[in-house]
Formats: sequence, C-alpha cells, structure tokens
Amino acid sequence: MKFVFDAQLPARLATFLNKRGHDAIHTSSLPAGNRSTDQQICTIADAQDRIVVTKDADFRNSHLLTGSPRRLLIVATGNITNDALLELVGAGLAVITHAFESSDFVELWPDVLIVHKRRLD
Repeated sequence: MKFVFDAQLPARLATFLNKRGHDAIHTSSLPAGNRSTDQQICTIADAQDRIVVTKDADFRNSHLLTGSPRRLLIVATGNITNDALLELVGAGLAVITHAFESSDFVELWPDVLIVHKRRLD
C-alpha cells in the first residue's frame, strides 16, 4: 500500500512501513516539506493513490465533506511516544491494510481500529 504521513507524525513511520514493503512518504520529503498545505497533501495523495495518515481532524472533515483525500487513516492515540506509536502501528499493520480493502476511512485508536463504511458516490 501507499501512504503519505502528515507533518505531526514522525518521519520514522514512513521508514518503518517502507521496510515492511509499503510505499510510504512523509510530508518532509514533499516539495514544500512540512509546510505543505492540507490541499497539497490531498492532491498528491489522490494523484498517487496514497492513504493520508494524520492526527489532523481537518483531513477527516475534508474527506467526509468533499471526498478528498480519497483514503484516510486518522491516528487517534493522543499524545504517546514515537516508540509506542511505532509499536501500535506495527502490531496492527496487517489489520490496517486489510481494512483499506473494504473502506476508505479508518481510525486507529490505542485499543481499537474503527473501519468506516465505504463512501457511496
């Protein structure tokens, strides 16, 4: 799967997923870097068929209202260490990737994965 990680998440997550066979980038590698706007991130994600991974509720609102980004993973863990976040993603990676086979919007909480029904357009 292909992912783009928003600026408030550690770039280590992209490296972590790349080592596990996924195609992951972080906003720090985009032309505008971590100053990339939400719209720029959505445009890149949608053009490259990437899942936006973020903690930012603005992406959720945009996804629900406009359908962009097309695919979205909200990280709803609150403030946890980067190591704890890597562990959580690693432990749930198979379930997360499977969830995107039937959904375009998934939320990762510390103790649950919420898979929303696919949008009807």
